[in-house]
Amino acid sequence: MAEIHQSEEEIKQHEAELDKFNMNKFDLTGKVAVITGGNTGLGQGYAIAMAEAGADIFIPTFGKAEWDNTRRLIEKRGRKVEFADVDLTKAGVAEQVIAEAVEKMGHIDILVNNAGMIRRNPLLESKDEDWDRVIAINLSAVYHVSLAAAKVFAKQKYGKIINIGSMLSFQGGKFIPSYTASKHGVAGLTKAFASELGAYNITVNAIAPGYIKTENTAPIRADKSRNQEILDRIPAGHWAEPYELMGIAVFLASDASSYINGAIIPVDGGYLVR
Repeated sequence: MAEIHQSEEEIKQHEAELDKFNMNKFDLTGKVAVITGGNTGLGQGYAIAMAEAGADIFIPTFGKAEWDNTRRLIEKRGRKVEFADVDLTKAGVAEQVIAEAVEKMGHIDILVNNAGMIRRNPLLESKDEDWDRVIAINLSAVYHVSLAAAKVFAKQKYGKIINIGSMLSFQGGKFIPSYTASKHGVAGLTKAFASELGAYNITVNAIAPGYIKTENTAPIRADKSRNQEILDRIPAGHWAEPYELMGIAVFLASDASSYINGAIIPVDGGYLVR
């Protein structure tokens, strides 16, 4: 194989490009993150992680549960946090939420579409009201809030949209057809938005959590047979602790991920490889 010789000018240019990267790329100081449902569960974890990285936080959520606790945890890190008690499935609410976030925080840079729900029933016992509610929250709200935020991001020529997918963005699952459909839809929206918004310096990606120790998964973990079935398929050999989802969220919110766009990234301990 012939050797490739670079000129001194090319070497210097290459070194200059490498020098552009430093650990400050992960710093979120001066950024504002809107995190739907960021007052409890994994959403609260994303909020705290981004506050730890320097961001101020705006949390739209349905109800006021855990507001005081979440406020304490974020302010403990020296960051500002504001809340809005809203139902994101109502017409026009997405635009109102983004406008309120800009008004209260001064600007926004990051959107995390975390709010979601799940209803479990065998397919033949599915209820129409469960389907409608899950799709409204897990998919339609993601579309409307993302679109409202994208209009702001496009004007400022910068923005990060992070959707929350699932292993059910790739698989069929059991007893959760509405959830599966919604998370497949989130993957599709992620790609569609990324395709058009990249021209505005906006990245759109999704995190696909694997099996995480949360309140929602407590019934599955309590089922010894189902729990063992899941563990047998995870190369890492354990359910994830919530903190193991936080690094990818900060990364996707930061400038360190500037060339990642339209990706659905599994954080699953290797579950999908088996």
